[in-house]
Amino acid sequence: MSIASDDNDASPPPLLQSQEISDHDTPSLNSNESEDIHYKVEDVPPWYFSIFFGFQHCLTMAGATIVIPIIISSFLCMAEDDPARGALVSTVFFHLGLVTLLQTTFGVRLPIVQGGCFTILVPTIVLLTTIYEPCSALPMANMTESEREEAWQVRIRDVQGSIAVASLLQIVVGVSGMISVLQSWISPLTVVPTSSLVGLSLFDLTAQQAAKHWGISSLTVALIVLFSQYLRNVKFPLPVYRRKTGFTFSSYRIFKCFSMMLAVFISWAVCWMLTTWDLLPKGSAARTDAKGSLLSHSPVFRVPYPGQWGFPTASVAGIVGILSGMIASITESFGNYYACARVAGASNPPANAINRGIGIEGMGCLLAGFFGTGTGTVSCSQNVGVIEATKVGSRRVAQVSAAFLILAGLFGKIGALIVTMPDPVLAGILIVTFATIAAAGMAPLRCVDLNSSRNLFVLGFSVFLGLAVPKWLENNSGAIDTGSPMADQVLTIILQIPMFVGGFLGFLLDTTIPGTAKERGLLKWKEHLHGAPEMRLKDAYLQSQCYDLPFGMTAIKRWGFLRHVPFSPTFAGFRRRDKVPDEEGGI
Repeated sequence: MSIASDDNDASPPPLLQSQEISDHDTPSLNSNESEDIHYKVEDVPPWYFSIFFGFQHCLTMAGATIVIPIIISSFLCMAEDDPARGALVSTVFFHLGLVTLLQTTFGVRLPIVQGGCFTILVPTIVLLTTIYEPCSALPMANMTESEREEAWQVRIRDVQGSIAVASLLQIVVGVSGMISVLQSWISPLTVVPTSSLVGLSLFDLTAQQAAKHWGISSLTVALIVLFSQYLRNVKFPLPVYRRKTGFTFSSYRIFKCFSMMLAVFISWAVCWMLTTWDLLPKGSAARTDAKGSLLSHSPVFRVPYPGQWGFPTASVAGIVGILSGMIASITESFGNYYACARVAGASNPPANAINRGIGIEGMGCLLAGFFGTGTGTVSCSQNVGVIEATKVGSRRVAQVSAAFLILAGLFGKIGALIVTMPDPVLAGILIVTFATIAAAGMAPLRCVDLNSSRNLFVLGFSVFLGLAVPKWLENNSGAIDTGSPMADQVLTIILQIPMFVGGFLGFLLDTTIPGTAKERGLLKWKEHLHGAPEMRLKDAYLQSQCYDLPFGMTAIKRWGFLRHVPFSPTFAGFRRRDKVPDEEGGI
């Protein structure tokens, strides 16, 4: 929520002053630190501000995160009124709260809030639709309660095991420092197809949900667009407590950061009124009573625990598919660390902090496999935008938001209430969320020369086939026949994952078709991630201590061998000569 001062207040406190970042702002001594940051990473705001901004972080990430378990539950063959739907949402909240605490305390130690991983969503859906028969083929009406429970639990156990095994790669990439090696192979034309296809590939699912009631879906989308775009700078006076003057009023841009939440509440209220007045036909997906007694049958208090759905299993095909999504999530988090450091007033994260951050996210995915969330974890880019809007980059605020997530996960009624959201309202969230993900995935194109026919070919070819190949395989399930059932299953799954197809083709074509580093965008890409060379040199001397571990630093600095351990705070990088691209030649 962007905060602006009241025009009639002569001396508002620093936190409530309205200051906007522009391209012409003069940087402070640290190039990544904005002068108008109210609370930097190491600062501790008053407890009431910490609670307020921590809760705002939860609301910001919840809108997109709740989509994942709700979508997955529809592919698990759960009954509409099964309390396990709410338990799945609660487990996701509880798990993300734990991982956020680990990340902010021992990981990259920036105010990074962990969210659900959309890059794993697509491989999960492919896994569930490829290996198992569709839910419509199951005789649900003739099955006992225990048989229906086993029908969905055997599916989620396979997803759990695949995520847990695939997470080991992410852990190894983090603790071994391999991320610094991988980043030398990552170019904008590899990232764009991989990231943008996460949103583009889900248009079918979104359209199916929206078609259940186009009126409510369109209303939700229209409200989100109205609030987030047209009314984002409209200010509302709200009371603020000050020690000297007591309660006063200051102007807040409420619509800017609460656009999705407000739109959902209004659309949901409209559905409730139409249901109460019986203006919607029985069985309509827009009715608020469509999910029956799910809310009343859900427990008030429930503690998620590892193995709650049974012991995880795994398949080779599932592991390979999830791996492709995790590689994409590593790239996403890598960029978010630098963005968060910039808006939170910290210096560029050193190699050891990045290694710890990726490692902790891998451990978070491992925990997700044990808990059975049905998804992984990744740094939440929406919350980086909240930090930039509020100018509050305190680590403590992120930790408070983690506490809220854990509490939300412990109260079963909260998860159940979220699941009772009408499907058309959810569809409105999906349309905006997936469209934004697709657009954000195209952002690295600003580094690339789009006047180059070479680049246009690589981009268009990889994105087009990234959509076409999975669609073709979806309609021709038996097209791959190598003679080995295992190989057929693996190839069928990975070739139905748009991010894998598009990212692989983008990587292959960009690295094999001749092109200069400037043309390929490698020069601007390197500066985008790390800052200009002179600023990186300055960061080496001005590195803040915010990336040090919260305890044991005296011993860590005394033990010299830890300087060679990639996740140690004293690790400064591998001793090697980086190949620096010039303007004329490639790497």
